[in-house]
Amino acid sequence: MNNFDALLETVKNCSMKKLSVAVAQDDAVLGAVRAAKDRGIADAILVGDEDKIREIATAENIDISDFEVIDVKDNTEAARTAVKLVHDGKAEMYMKGLIDTKGFLKSVLDKEVGLRTDKTLSHVCLFEIEGYEKMFFLTDVAFIPYPTLEDKVGIINNTVEVAHACGIECPKVAPLAAVEVVNPKMPATVEAEELTKMNEEGKITGCIVDGPLSMDLAIDPEAARHKGATGRKIVGDADILLFPDIHAGNLVYKTLVHTAKVKNGNVLTGTKAPVILTSRSDDLETKVNSIAVAAIVAEKL
Repeated sequence: MNNFDALLETVKNCSMKKLSVAVAQDDAVLGAVRAAKDRGIADAILVGDEDKIREIATAENIDISDFEVIDVKDNTEAARTAVKLVHDGKAEMYMKGLIDTKGFLKSVLDKEVGLRTDKTLSHVCLFEIEGYEKMFFLTDVAFIPYPTLEDKVGIINNTVEVAHACGIECPKVAPLAAVEVVNPKMPATVEAEELTKMNEEGKITGCIVDGPLSMDLAIDPEAARHKGATGRKIVGDADILLFPDIHAGNLVYKTLVHTAKVKNGNVLTGTKAPVILTSRSDDLETKVNSIAVAAIVAEKL
């Protein structure tokens, strides 16, 4: 699967998934779930202040007549109601509406009705970048500030699961660092080497891990040839870019979004069901793509 057009076509061949939206009185979110329904990606249950939801829908000319609407005025209770729908199997995906991220994540982690598991929670971004023949998975750019070695194992496992769902049978994982050689004074390189060994020993499966790698060696075959690194397991053909910390990941993410011609979708993983945690600044296409990625993962689960 090399682009979002192919991914969206794949979603259409899956059974229609249902999305539960927490605090759905948000014009951007209503527009996204409408577009997702029209494109055959997912149906939705809208949980929140029904009066405001219908007022916004009317003002923005968004048809919500075929969506179920559950009236819950209080935001905290709306989120709890919405996540319980997924917890109870009445919906397969959970999406953030007009609620702050902290409150939304609190519902995700609710011990009684939430979606927590014993897995590491991590954020996965799928990017289609003009000029590249393949898509990239970036992780973690938004959730874990300073991942430990154990966290990185969990992040890899989560992202590999998403890559498998997207049709990549054995994704190549590049633990990134500033250099491609191990330097004891640079912990990211030491941990990258450890992750590579764990993969070779069968402790990390379903993928190929090769690190440490500098960004150029991870994504540019020509750079690998120039540096004499053609003997590596990854030679400019990485599928998953594993960042050493949230700063590196977030900087790359925002640089791509604001300077390159890209399409992207995001999903929170490590939960019982896919969680769509988009920003209000994300455009309609990104929100719809995120729902599509979540639907692909839900189908796999």
